[in-house]
Amino acid sequence: MIIRAGYTISYDCPKPTPTILTLRVHPSRRADLLAPERLRFSPMLDASDYTDGFGNACTRLTAPAGRLTISTEFDMFDSGIPDVVPFDVAQHDIQELPDDVLVYLLSSRYVETDVLSNIAWDLFEGTQPSWTRVQAILNFVHRHIRFDYMQADNMRSAFGAYLQRVGVCRDFAHLAIAFCRCMNIPARYCTGYLGDIGMPPNDAPMDFSAWFEVYLGGKWHTADARHNTPRIGRVLMARGRDATDVALSTQFGPSTLAGFVVNTEEVEPTRRQFERTA
Repeated sequence: MIIRAGYTISYDCPKPTPTILTLRVHPSRRADLLAPERLRFSPMLDASDYTDGFGNACTRLTAPAGRLTISTEFDMFDSGIPDVVPFDVAQHDIQELPDDVLVYLLSSRYVETDVLSNIAWDLFEGTQPSWTRVQAILNFVHRHIRFDYMQADNMRSAFGAYLQRVGVCRDFAHLAIAFCRCMNIPARYCTGYLGDIGMPPNDAPMDFSAWFEVYLGGKWHTADARHNTPRIGRVLMARGRDATDVALSTQFGPSTLAGFVVNTEEVEPTRRQFERTA
């Protein structure tokens, strides 16, 4: 299938403000792009790209005083296959884990494993150390948190989501990541596009989505506590320890979000696209 995705985001800055963006398609998905992904800036400005320590594609720029609008639109090939559920994979003993995976067992800004450890062991100690344990965590978090877009709070942590029992997709991800790490399952935060392909129509405004990945059986596997069902058409932008590492934008000075529109949908391929993907 062909997915068309993009965004238009605007910021107001009272003075020139250095900024980092994490708004590009992840390098692991670039081969699926049907044309180069280009960021457009209004007004035009100089920007440079770099790869951060988590392998994400980032953009450096200085936002001018006034309004800056950032936009892009791209078409991407996708297999159309729902998320794979790895029912038969086992959890690793910690001593078996690769060195670069260990960081995803540790506490981080929004994932307080030290606070949630006893709760996690009380809830999940009796589960089989495999995907079965991950699924038990997904089921609990999916039931425990009520999704409410109007209750978004960028200061809410995993423990806050556990106590308040309300949040948005990042809160579902943070709490599930925390429980996985408490149970010695490496888990990393993901952000990207996720439309409603294969799902009933949804009139709610579209946003970027948050999910996570767990390391089992020598591989990373997709997990999604908010939806808790395999989905079609995820387009990864960035991975990290939690939302801090994959912020859409980081401004080194005052700024105000003035506009935010995200789109992602399945489209019919053009003849040229069809010939390329056939």
